[in-house]
Amino acid sequence: MLLKPHLKLKKITDIDIKHLKTLGIDTLLLDVDNTLSTDHGKELAHGIFEWIEKMREGGIKLLIVSNAKSERVKPFAERLKLDFIGLGLKPLPFGYFRGAKKCGSKRKTTAIVGDQIFTDILGGRLSGVKTILLTPIELEKQLSFKIRRKLEKAVFKLHKIKDFKG
Repeated sequence: MLLKPHLKLKKITDIDIKHLKTLGIDTLLLDVDNTLSTDHGKELAHGIFEWIEKMREGGIKLLIVSNAKSERVKPFAERLKLDFIGLGLKPLPFGYFRGAKKCGSKRKTTAIVGDQIFTDILGGRLSGVKTILLTPIELEKQLSFKIRRKLEKAVFKLHKIKDFKG
């Protein structure tokens, strides 16, 4: 179960307050690449600003936790008016622990939102936060990612992971 997300959705804007309340979540830790933007992209995904505002209105705390360097993450954080943790070392639990603490939240009411099973989901499970897996905005071109994505497909079949409809 370490690789099975609590919830699987297509894109970040598919997450709504109802999903979060059902899971007992009041805090979201957000990945950047292929979650808020394309891999190494500079533009935010469509609808992010409106989604962030809905989350804030619903009382959801938000913070970016990324494995990318701070120089990569900071421009997104500034545009979204969010705090962030760069070099989060996912799947190690330290970034998740720091993120929940920075938000003043308990791990059991915190969730990681990301696109990778072997970093975001595994790390979330190891750190005791809930996990929301998204379909990558755009598939990466590097060989290491192509291999990981093939392994993820095997995990999907094993755990019968499908996008949530509802």
